[in-house]
Amino acid sequence: MKKIINTGIIGFGLSGRVFHAPFLHLHPGFNISQIVERTSKESSKLYPEATIVKSYIDVLKDPAIELMVICTPNSLHYQMAKDSLLAGKHVVVEKPFTVTSTEADDLIQLSEKLNLRIFVYQNRRWDGDFLTIRQLLKSGALGELKEYEAHFDRFRPEPPRNVWREHINEGGGVLYDLGSHLIDQALQLFGIPNGLEAKITNQRNGSVVDDYFRIILYFKCLRVILTAGMLVRDPGPRYILHGILGSYIKYGIDPQEKDLREGRLPGSKNWGNESPDQWGMITIDYQDLNIHGSVETEAGCYQEFYRNVYDVLTGKAEMAVKPLEARNVIRIIELAFESNKLSKRIKVKL
Repeated sequence: MKKIINTGIIGFGLSGRVFHAPFLHLHPGFNISQIVERTSKESSKLYPEATIVKSYIDVLKDPAIELMVICTPNSLHYQMAKDSLLAGKHVVVEKPFTVTSTEADDLIQLSEKLNLRIFVYQNRRWDGDFLTIRQLLKSGALGELKEYEAHFDRFRPEPPRNVWREHINEGGGVLYDLGSHLIDQALQLFGIPNGLEAKITNQRNGSVVDDYFRIILYFKCLRVILTAGMLVRDPGPRYILHGILGSYIKYGIDPQEKDLREGRLPGSKNWGNESPDQWGMITIDYQDLNIHGSVETEAGCYQEFYRNVYDVLTGKAEMAVKPLEARNVIRIIELAFESNKLSKRIKVKL
């Protein structure tokens, strides 16, 4: 008989409703047992079999629940994850892992001491364009890579007042929000840089948190540029890669988030597939030929995250997103803020 993992979801805003509950619901190995909603009962319409509670403490007290999924504001991640571990639960934490690397270290040490697992939801490792870039670099088609540039741009000129990410609090702002994705992808591709420099600011009128950043990560023979902003009305390329044999340019963003927001789920027709007009373009030299054409984007597959969670908890796989990797993302964010404050390039010391 297949093991069923009873699960509690803390928070049912965008993160819990769109990025976590659908995948837990579709996976036959998970049972959404309790959902924490403090001010509404929206989850009951989608998951009537789950019990709605007002406090995550109530979920911690349920001995039948093995896994806690934390989908709350960033400043709450550390304490809720710690409380969950101390209650004997495995934990999934929405990115970013924590606000500080010290908090991340504490959680990692605690989970190891208690022999429990802590997973960080770095879902954009399963974006189709990122999966394609991994394969492209593995193929060697571009030759030795010299420059990698990744954007996560939006156009939101008016800071919304009712969104916690736009308020002055620990872990708010675009660097923790979107930067955690770009940094995680870069570290997965290239490892730990030797140094970095960063420009972090708020560009929008009335914005009280950072809404723009540009980070340059320096490797021995490679420069990695990561940037995001909220005043990009006409987005440029999402990825730009230049190697000694050619270049790869990619516009557009993985369709999975849009599909999830609109209620489409994995298993539906063409799930995770990108329109051919969004495929990246490659230009390379090959045996005295100049080749220019499109590279079909792999299908995105966010569902792989929870497949891995289940396989890890049932002893069938290693963790796809290791806690130390997620911790290093936070450390790079800390160093980026330090570089911005000092207005200079600094060494990376993890």
